[in-house]
Amino acid sequence: MAPKPDSTSEALLFSQLKGGSERAFTHFFELHYPALTGFCKQFVYDEEQARSIAQEAFVNLWLSREQLQSPGGIPSFLYTAARSKCLNLIKHQKVVRNYENQKLAEQEHAINREVLQAMDYDSLSLNELQETINRFIAELPVQTQTIFKMKRMQHKKNAEIAEELQISVKTVEAHMTRALSHLRKALSDYLPAVVVALLLG
Repeated sequence: MAPKPDSTSEALLFSQLKGGSERAFTHFFELHYPALTGFCKQFVYDEEQARSIAQEAFVNLWLSREQLQSPGGIPSFLYTAARSKCLNLIKHQKVVRNYENQKLAEQEHAINREVLQAMDYDSLSLNELQETINRFIAELPVQTQTIFKMKRMQHKKNAEIAEELQISVKTVEAHMTRALSHLRKALSDYLPAVVVALLLG
């Protein structure tokens, strides 16, 4: 974990982050990622999903960094982004698994109580990024597209994908490797390497 800087150093790192410094971004990632992942895990109860939500929050942070007003806005932004994703996932799980309404309400209340109020930010950059990613996904072979979407969008495990498509787990892994390699190369023209790693990690 990155050591917590003094106020002067933090202000400098914050300024560098807004200017597009990967080093500053990495510092704030190392500073906040463990706690943010732990927060997410309280509500999604799954280590992999918790890490994924936390990483997505940092991608959002990078895309919206110029709109932050102070270093103190970073944790507010991150927990707000994670909160939104947790709520969406909980609601999805409720539909899929037929969770009781009371349990959903309790989880939503807990998140609302523990997290700061939502911070407004322009989502245009994120929407543009998603459109770019979708375009690059469409360039993949059909089966690779299918496997990538099942893994990343439907959150299915490799074994589940293999069983559903009647292929081996090794084949699933090979398609995912191909897809991620293609997307990393394609996105390198749009995002710093550290952000691409979070987005596809």
